Amino acid sequence: MTPRGAVLIGSALAAVGVYLLMWIGYALRWEWLADADSRALDPLHQHGQEHPGWVFAWQVFCTVLGPTAFRLATVVLIVVALLRRNVRTALFLVISVELAGLITEIAKQAAQRPRPATALVDAPSWSFPSGHALGVMVGVLALLTVAWPVLWPSLRGWLAALGAVVVVAIGVGRVVLNVHHPSDVLAGWALGYAYFVACLLMLPPAVPITEADETPAAPGSAR
Repeated sequence: MTPRGAVLIGSALAAVGVYLLMWIGYALRWEWLADADSRALDPLHQHGQEHPGWVFAWQVFCTVLGPTAFRLATVVLIVVALLRRNVRTALFLVISVELAGLITEIAKQAAQRPRPATALVDAPSWSFPSGHALGVMVGVLALLTVAWPVLWPSLRGWLAALGAVVVVAIGVGRVVLNVHHPSDVLAGWALGYAYFVACLLMLPPAVPITEADETPAAPGSAR
């Protein structure tokens, strides 16, 4: 195993630990976790009730940069990869970004945590983990992984920072809207990261996306 692989596996295991901690804490009704969730939600709920424009702005932000937007953008990249005969990258994007929604629903059904009673907007399904936190985490990491080799070195740091800001802001937005407890968001980030690492280790993309998986054999040569 390479040092990079060991670091990825170690960080993914730590993320799984955070996810399980949040789940167990909810299931066993740990008082400190419930108090932490309430301390974050209560003032934000009061502020949202007093400022409907604030709620609308966060709702638009979470919709425009939510998991669905990343999945739609990824569909375009998948088509490009297939046209370039880069099947492995296309498969990586399918199992990571496009199937992240399925992972979210499985996790939600397993926990079946209700949404906060103070939710400021309508949100379907269960609360734990946050599908926005999970989906955006996977989307940002997967798209950066595919784009990284073709990015100018001077842009890499800026795009990585922008990706981190989007991930954090979406998670914060779901708490601001009171549709998720903070522990839901932490669990979503953790599970999203662990799932991304699993996809990366199982099926690393053949990057850059413009390259085919293999060079076609010359006419008349043995295959």
